[in-house]
Amino acid sequence: MKENLHIFYSPEAATAGIGGTIYLNDEESAHCCRVLRLNEGCEIAVADGVGGVYSAILTVCSKNSCAAKLTEQFNDIPIRQYYNHIAIAPTKNADRIEWFVEKAVEFGVDLITPLLCRHSERKVLKTDRLEKIILSAFKQSGNAILPKIAPLTPFAEVIKNANEDIKMIAHCESGQKVFFTKTAKPNSRTITLIGPEGDFSEDEIALALNSGFKPISLGITRLRTETAGVAVASFLAAINN
Repeated sequence: MKENLHIFYSPEAATAGIGGTIYLNDEESAHCCRVLRLNEGCEIAVADGVGGVYSAILTVCSKNSCAAKLTEQFNDIPIRQYYNHIAIAPTKNADRIEWFVEKAVEFGVDLITPLLCRHSERKVLKTDRLEKIILSAFKQSGNAILPKIAPLTPFAEVIKNANEDIKMIAHCESGQKVFFTKTAKPNSRTITLIGPEGDFSEDEIALALNSGFKPISLGITRLRTETAGVAVASFLAAINN
């Protein structure tokens, strides 16, 4: 991709085709014209969120409406060959879970599922702001796939629906555990469970283990919830790079 191009998100780009016109939503339009002060004729980059990034020329530019004509698709955008699903109990402090979301997107994550656990500190979660953080980090990091965030989901439901190749749980109870990087494998689909500050309950740990989740360690020190989540994203990125 050409350097110094401002990146905008438009899912329409996936089907518009080269020569087609895409439209930015209200927030992207305001950022384009009011914040960055771009004008008609300026070249921008447009990401479709499903792997494609394109060069485009602005044809309409106002704070409420922006349109651009796609001119070429960049073929040098790296696409991760692994799938990373992190299911994590939201922290009581909103800033900390927001920090996790931003950094996880930068390292590479496909799906974040906020977990509702027995010891959860936060039992209600609005994802609107987290979705904005995801989009911002997605554009800043140059990732090709826009990560998704699920609604706050009960622990048992996540366990029931987990269909990844490698399933792991990071809990603080005693017992034999294998370090994360010795359990996770390159080019695989993984899900990792990260509990609240009070850890998973004994029943939750038992349910996960009986459902095929492997107990893993993230190191010799006890990490905060959000730090553990970022560690998982960074370790998995290292394994695959």
